[in-house]
This record gives sequence, C-alpha cells and structure tokens, in this order.
Amino acid sequence: MTVPERLAAEEAAGPRLHPIWSEEPGLRGWLSTVDHKRIGRRYMVTAAVYFTLAGLDALVLRTQLATPDNDVVNPDQYNQLFSLHGTAMIFLFATPMLFGFGNFLFPLMLGTRDMAFPRLNAFGYWVFAAAGLLMFSSLLFGAAPNAGWFSYVPLASDRYSPGLNLDVYSLGLLFLGISTTAGAINFIVTAFKLRAPGMSMNRVPVFVWALVATSFMVIFALPPLNLANVMLFLDRRFGTSFFRPETGGDVILWQHLFWIFGHPDVYIIVLPALGIISAVIPTFSRRPIAAYPLIVIATVATAILSFGVWVHHMFAVGLPQLSLAFFSAASIVITIPAGIQVFSWLATMLWGRLVLAAPMLFALGFLVSFVLGGVTGVMFALVAFDQQTTDTYFVVAHFHYVLFGGAVFPVLAGLYYWWPKFTGRMTSARLGVWSFWIIFIGFNLTFFPMHLSGLLGMPRRIYTYPADAGWTVWNLLSTVGAYVLTVGLLLTVVAFAHSLRRGARAPDDPWGGDSLEWATASPPEHYNFPVLPTVATLHPMWDEQSLATLEHHRDDETRVLADGHQVLRSSELDGEPEHPVEMPGDSLVPFVVAAALLVGVLGLLLGGYVVSVIAALVLAGGLVWWLWPPPEQEKRQ
Repeated sequence: MTVPERLAAEEAAGPRLHPIWSEEPGLRGWLSTVDHKRIGRRYMVTAAVYFTLAGLDALVLRTQLATPDNDVVNPDQYNQLFSLHGTAMIFLFATPMLFGFGNFLFPLMLGTRDMAFPRLNAFGYWVFAAAGLLMFSSLLFGAAPNAGWFSYVPLASDRYSPGLNLDVYSLGLLFLGISTTAGAINFIVTAFKLRAPGMSMNRVPVFVWALVATSFMVIFALPPLNLANVMLFLDRRFGTSFFRPETGGDVILWQHLFWIFGHPDVYIIVLPALGIISAVIPTFSRRPIAAYPLIVIATVATAILSFGVWVHHMFAVGLPQLSLAFFSAASIVITIPAGIQVFSWLATMLWGRLVLAAPMLFALGFLVSFVLGGVTGVMFALVAFDQQTTDTYFVVAHFHYVLFGGAVFPVLAGLYYWWPKFTGRMTSARLGVWSFWIIFIGFNLTFFPMHLSGLLGMPRRIYTYPADAGWTVWNLLSTVGAYVLTVGLLLTVVAFAHSLRRGARAPDDPWGGDSLEWATASPPEHYNFPVLPTVATLHPMWDEQSLATLEHHRDDETRVLADGHQVLRSSELDGEPEHPVEMPGDSLVPFVVAAALLVGVLGLLLGGYVVSVIAALVLAGGLVWWLWPPPEQEKRQ
C-alpha cells in the first residue's frame, strides 16, 4: 500500500476501529494484553535475555578451556553451566525467538488482525517466560541441570545425579512444552483459517509455510520428549523402573525417545529460520524468489523426513548393523530438500540486483555457515566416520555451524529486516555492517578450530585437559573467537539501542518488501489493517491489483469489520471469505492460569504435593473462567 492509500483508509476506518482494538493502560493492560504484536515482541525480548544469559555461561566455559589445567570453575559448576547453556539455547532461545517472529508477523503477512486464539497466545508467552525463569534461577542454588542438554540415563538417574538438578530439567521442559504446543496449534489454525481473501495456498509466504510445517513437527515430536521426561521424573522421585536395568528398565529407551524428538527439533529450529532467509533474499535481490513451489515442497519434505533419521545420533550405541544402513541412507536423503532451497536462493541472487544492506549480509553469512555445517552433517551420516568422531568436539563444531549458523544468523537478518516494522525506527547502516563482520569472524574463529581439536580426539563435556594433549592452540583460538563474537553481538545491541533513541522514523515499506506486513504502518496500529486486503498474487506489495483493494474496499463493511473485535474467517485451500468471527479481548485469565501452573510445578519440584493439588484446583477454576462465555455472547445466544 502506498502512503496516500494507507492514510486514506486510516482516515476512513481508523476512528471506528481504534476504540475496539485499543488496550487498557497501566499494569493491568500490560498483564492482560492479547495483542499478537506485543506478545511477539515479548517473546523476542525474553528469548534475547535468555540467549544473553546462556551466552555468558558459554564465555565462562570457553575461559575455563582457554588453557590446560585451568580452575576458573570446578567440575560440578562446569557441568551445570554447559548443561544449562545447551538446554537454554535449544529450548529457551531458538524456538521461542522464532515463535516471536511468527507471533508478530503471522497476522500481518496473512492480511488479518489477530491470531486464531489470542488468549492461548498470551498464555503461551507467560508459560515460556516462567519456565525460563525456573531454569536460570536454579543455577543460583546449585540446582541447574548437570547431565548435558540431552541428559542420558543412567547418568541422569537419582543414583548418579542426586539432588534437584535433573528434576528441574524434566519438570522445566514439561512446563515449557505446554507453551510450545499451544503456540504450534495457534499457528496452524491461524494459517489455515484467517488468511486474507484471495490468498490461496500457492500465494502464502514461504515464512508462513515454514512455521506451519514446524508447528506440525512440534505436535508430533514433543510427545516422545514429554513422555521421556515424565518417566525420568517418576524414576527419580517415586522409584519406578522405566530406565533402571537392574529392575527391568532400559537405558537405551531414553535415547530413542529423546532423539525421536531431538533430530526433528533441529529442523523445528532451522525451518522458520530458512523462512526468514526466503523473505530477506528476494527483497534485497529485487526479484521474486526462484522456484517457489520447490521451496514449499522442500520445506514439507524436510518436516516429514526429519522423523526418520533419529538413529544417526545412536550409531555408536551398538544397534543392529542392518538398521544403521537404513538410517544412514535416510540421513543422506534429507540433505536433498536443503540443497533445493540453497540453489533457489542462489538463483534468486544470480538473476537479481543485490543490495548488501545488513539483513542481506547476515543472510549471506547464514548461507556460508549453513552449507559448511551441512557438509559435516553428511559426514556424520556415514556410520564409520560417526563412530570415530562421536562425542568429540567435531560434533560440537558441526552442531554450532548448523544451529548458530542456521538459526542465529537468520534471526539477526530478520531483526535488522523487520526492525523498522517492530519499532517504527530505522537502524544505522554502518553499525549493522560492522556488527555483521565482527560476528561472522568471531563465529568462525570460535567454532572452526573445534573441528580440528575434535579430530585430534578432544572429547565433549570435559572441564579441563592436560598440556601435552595437543589441543591447547585450538582451544585458545576458540576462546579468543568467543570474545570477538561477544563484541559483535554487543555491537548489534548498540545498533538497536541507538535506533530506539535516535533512529530515523521508518516509512511503511523501507526495503521494498513483497509481503503484506509492509502494507501496514510502522509500527502497525492495534488493528493492523484499516481495510482487509484482497490478494491476487504471491507478491501483493509488488502487485497494483492487490494494493488497489485497500483503497477500493474502504466503504465495504465486510472488509472494514468495525462492528466488533472481529476477524474474517476464510476457506482452507482457496482463501475464500466466509464470515466474521468475534475474537476475545484483553484478559487476565492467561496470566492467572500460567501462574497456577508455575506454582504446581514448583510444588512437584520441592515435594510440596499439597501445594500442587491446590494449584491444580486454581488451574481448573481458571480454565472454567477462560471458557465461560462473556455476558454479551450469552445475550446473543
């Protein structure tokens, strides 16, 4: 939408919509908001705080390993730091940060005014924030998880890991899983039922496709992890025998259950990040993305195939050789969809006119890092190589190239790209470029030497090493790189802080993007669109027919929807408009229910089972309150 068209639509519909969609001021409004944009920003800020805390953990680890026989921390502290670092980066940063992007952008990209379940959206955030608080506060009491982020049994049993550490892990992940599952359901329903008129399935942005595929993966992948954590908690607290070999249990069962979740989780993290890249590259290549249908097919294929490769994490366990051959083949096949996407991005850039702004630089940094991580990933698909390098720093290097390169670089690209839309302010071009180069150099200096120390035999999870092991140089380089990387990330924080204080006002579409979020004000109004658009192409912002509908329909009540807190429901496949749906407004119920859940989890953790029962009763009452129809709805009935 051009500025005159948007202003004309705002002038016509804004005064009617603003009172309906505005929020209460003050603390009550802050606690009760269900605005998807505020919730999305909260997800991103909270995930960034947890990323910072986990990064500080990593700096301590790298300082400890900078030289042989170091004593910065003792073995128990080291175990807690590296376990919490991995757990936080996987569960409390990567997925919640990308869900934050989704919460803010989904309704805007889809041309609607809200998520399908606004209160569930708010509830998911409060649970996520509380779970992270539980995890990190445990470190203050020496009770943080201490058996690695995948907590293998029997090490994670009460016999070898007494105390609350692993109970914090199992209950914390169960608590967090409620938030992740709620968010996934919300994304799926929103994408299928609240698209703008005319937005058929072949006109849905790639980022939306990626997050929908991720959401389906969450729904199918989380139950095995949740089941494993319930069984671990019961073994530790009540003496059951799920993982106790001496009483008929099986320690390998934990590995199967964990990695049935764990390998899809890599793609749960990576797929939304790839969706961000598919949004950034066309904008800064000044042309539509190449092979859109193939990218969508590759995204869906990756989501499906990821459930068939978990055993490549267990090649050294001693499973039957025939089964290893099948999973080795599957682990190689899953690289094909990723290759399709890489070639699509390369073709888009080759046929376009590149603009090397900060978002594009981070996208290019992602391409280099992710491809290097993919190369070592194919190496791990080979059973003989995997058995030689398993549990060495070569795995750590590969893992960070895939997940830091495959998630953090896209997150930074997305932050620089959508920052004007998030805040209404532009960032400094110079600071953005400098932050990219320092982060890129620091990242490679940190993690590339780990390939070499791993090939030289350095095992994972050791807190120190002897001087004659031959690993000193590579560890020192990695530690220097970690501090350089920290400087680059701090410069990014400076760039965003400078933008908030002194950045130029952002226009509606500063980059010339192609999707509907750029048709709104920067930052968007509470109601997003004064007039719901009609989409005629995959690139509505580059299509005059789609833009014209925002002007032409400003007198159409079915597109203005000013009679209530409403969104327009549409058909699943073709995006045909069906009828308006009344949405719930601000409510304290999500906060109260999340607080009751937190108290219940703390009761279980500390052995206060009576407290947990009382919290469950409060939770049940909160759900009744949640589901009880408001008075105006009862009158209509």
